[in-house]
Amino acid sequence: MNLVGRTRADWIERAASHLDDILLDHAHLEKKAAGMAVTLLFRYPEQPSLQTALSRLAREELIHFEQVVAHLERRGIHFGPQRPSPYAGRLHRAVRADEPARLLDTLLVAALIEARSCERFGLLAEGLADSEPELAAFYRGLLSSEARHHGEYLRLAESVAPREEVRTRLAALAEHEARVLAEAPSTPRLHN
Repeated sequence: MNLVGRTRADWIERAASHLDDILLDHAHLEKKAAGMAVTLLFRYPEQPSLQTALSRLAREELIHFEQVVAHLERRGIHFGPQRPSPYAGRLHRAVRADEPARLLDTLLVAALIEARSCERFGLLAEGLADSEPELAAFYRGLLSSEARHHGEYLRLAESVAPREEVRTRLAALAEHEARVLAEAPSTPRLHN
């Protein structure tokens, strides 16, 4: 999945003891992922290779958002505002400002976020199997989608830049993502 650093072993214990917070964070992340896909659709209309793929990604992310909100509602939790996690903002600080590098970096950061989500969903699926089988099954079901989203963002990156450039930049951004994760505060979030 192109991740350099792995999630610390104690993350699942913290997550399992704060599932309501994890679910609320997850709902916000799905909504943000849909928003990012739509933003890229509008920002890069001259890139035909992005249009259909990003439209599909946005729709699927919104379906996931609705599914997470349904899990929140079943638990009696109201979906509401949340302070943003610094994770994505810190990742995006490494995005270069000038085009076409900005587009490439944005696609690769999105790929890394999807990869981290996939890793964490796998941990939740495994770690909640006994205590929360319904949630464990839900997260197990999301694994293939997140892996596909990761791959789709990489494919899109390769549609706008040469493969070797994509691989080199992905490696640098993956190192940055590992540092961001290592320096993140220990809070009940999917990406902290």
